Amino acid sequence: MGTPDEAAPDSGLPDSGLMEKVVNLAKRRGFVFQSAEIYGGFRSTYDYGPLGVLLLRNVKNAWWRSMVQYRDDVVGLDAAILSPPAIWAASGHLSTFSDPMVDCRKCNERHRSDLIGDTCPNCGSKDLTEARDFQLMFKTHAGPVEDEGSVAYLRPETAQGMFTNFMNILTTTRKKPPFGIAQVGKSFRNEITPQNFVFRTREFEQMEMEFFVPPAEATTWFDYWVEERYNWYLDLGIPKEMLKLRPHDKEELSHYSAGTTDIEFLFPWGWGELEGVANRTDFDLKAHSAASGTPLEYFDQAANERYTPYVIEPAAGATRAMMAFLLAAYDEDEVGGETRTILRLDWRLAPTQVAVLPLSKKAELEPLAREILGMLQPHFQCDYDVTQSIGRRYRRQDEVGTPWCVTVDFDSLEDKAVTVRDRDTTEQVRIPITELVANLISRTTPTN
Repeated sequence: MGTPDEAAPDSGLPDSGLMEKVVNLAKRRGFVFQSAEIYGGFRSTYDYGPLGVLLLRNVKNAWWRSMVQYRDDVVGLDAAILSPPAIWAASGHLSTFSDPMVDCRKCNERHRSDLIGDTCPNCGSKDLTEARDFQLMFKTHAGPVEDEGSVAYLRPETAQGMFTNFMNILTTTRKKPPFGIAQVGKSFRNEITPQNFVFRTREFEQMEMEFFVPPAEATTWFDYWVEERYNWYLDLGIPKEMLKLRPHDKEELSHYSAGTTDIEFLFPWGWGELEGVANRTDFDLKAHSAASGTPLEYFDQAANERYTPYVIEPAAGATRAMMAFLLAAYDEDEVGGETRTILRLDWRLAPTQVAVLPLSKKAELEPLAREILGMLQPHFQCDYDVTQSIGRRYRRQDEVGTPWCVTVDFDSLEDKAVTVRDRDTTEQVRIPITELVANLISRTTPTN
């Protein structure tokens, strides 16, 4: 584990062509497709293909394990996506959740004024309109009649469902502060200028946790969660030089925050937010308590004291994290005099962990290869590939990040053993079939 460094030195931007390489790989190998591509595409929406859905699920599962499964002070929730205006009025979103928008009078493009200065990035014109607030929430109607009484919103964050369910969870789980509520799910923001592939989109997935603490302990827990979340990215393979912590200046803090620190990643265009950790104080619980008329408090019997907990919130984007893991894992090296592309993904994130590769399409290898596949599938996400030469299949698995390939050859029929190839080292070892599962599981165990 590393120690967070608030001012990690800039190591220079990554390869200027890295973004294009990763985007091309994502399309070519089935990680990410443009949504509605056969209709010309729908801007800022993406579909996750056979490998992308596995990688994204693994990112979310890794987060859930670290935040819920491995802890006894955090429970889970899956709240509704649609919600009434009253929630967003109480949270402040209806009045404050907007970005400043300008129009270019020359090319008619619209931009966030706080990101472009006084020049249109599309055509270079300085003839821009005055900035005006643009509401980021998606508004819709629920029910058969579209009137003010049927207005509903797609949630712009998952957090509010955890606040409105605070008393439900407090009662049903018998937890007491400090404890957390975790959630993974879709959020929607009507971004003015979606950009940089899946980095900023209108539909995305969040991984958020609200950690309720006694007010006097808020600073201690804030520092704890900043370090805990920073180390999560290191543990899953992002190099330390590609991460840094950036505390927010007072003037950029959200209206509810007494302190926020972003965990930033060195993207090809520069540093960008992966995750924010915020001290939301008691703003949300008090706001919803006042608006709903339902007290959202905790009674400490030992101290004979009733109080509104403070909330520490680590909030990460699942799709954005997936993109960072892809960028950090992308590599090119030379094997046998040829350049190979490789994704050095941690095995816990890799879309497939093991590929079973019969050396030949000949029928006599098929029953044994299928038997080995069946042995491995309860323990690993597997691929089965019989097309092209074994060398090309190795390269294909390297390119999508598969840590281990198991080759079944004609000798396997006699010696009951297979060849296991390591993605990163290309080392190949002969393993008895009876020891194969145990051998591969041992490779997933940390050595320190």
